[in-house]
Amino acid sequence: MSEKTSKLVGAGVLSAVAASLCCITPVLALISGASGVAASFSWMEPARPYLIGITVLVLGFAWYQKIKPRTAEEIQCDCEEDEKKPFMQTKTFLGIVTVFSALMLAFPNYAHIFYPSNDHKEIIIVNASDIQSVTFDIKGMTCAGCASHVENDVNKLPGIVKVVAIYEEATAQVEFDQSKISLVQIEEAINGTGYKVVGKK
Repeated sequence: MSEKTSKLVGAGVLSAVAASLCCITPVLALISGASGVAASFSWMEPARPYLIGITVLVLGFAWYQKIKPRTAEEIQCDCEEDEKKPFMQTKTFLGIVTVFSALMLAFPNYAHIFYPSNDHKEIIIVNASDIQSVTFDIKGMTCAGCASHVENDVNKLPGIVKVVAIYEEATAQVEFDQSKISLVQIEEAINGTGYKVVGKK
C-alpha cells in the first residue's frame, strides 16, 4: 500500500467515524457525564449517506490497490519486496481498518446497548388518578442511541412510570406520577440531554 493509498485509508476511517458521529456523541456523553453535548453533531445526519458512500469508495479503492495483479514492470523491480513493509502498509492493517470502519458505520444500529436497562426500576403508585401521560415533540434525535439517551435521563427522575422515545417520530411518550414530578421538570431533563422539546400533547 503506497503512502497515497495510506492517506486514502485514513480519509475512509475519518468519513466512517463522521458518518456516525451524531450517534456516537450521546454514548460518549453518557460515559463522560457531559450530557449537554449529546446533540452537538445532529446537524451531520443529512450528510450520513454521502459519508457512507465516501467510506465505501475509499476503502474499496484501497483494497483494489492492494490486491490488484502486479504489472510486468513491478514484478521486474522487486526492490521493495526485499524490505519488510511497515505494518500500516499490510493487508492485515487494511483489514483492521475495514472492520473498524464497518463497526463505526453500523454504530447507530447498536448504540442502545450502551445504555442501562430500566426494566427493574421500582415504581410505587399511591393514587392511580395521579398518573398522567404526555407526548413530547423533540428536535435533534437522529438514531436509536439518541432515543435511548432521552429515555435514560428521564427515567432517573422520581415519579416516572414509563418512557418510550422514538427517534423516527421525534417523540418521547412519558407516563408519570404528577404528584411527584411536574411537566416542567421532565422537559428540563429532556432539554438537558442536548435535544430540544418543541411541543407536547
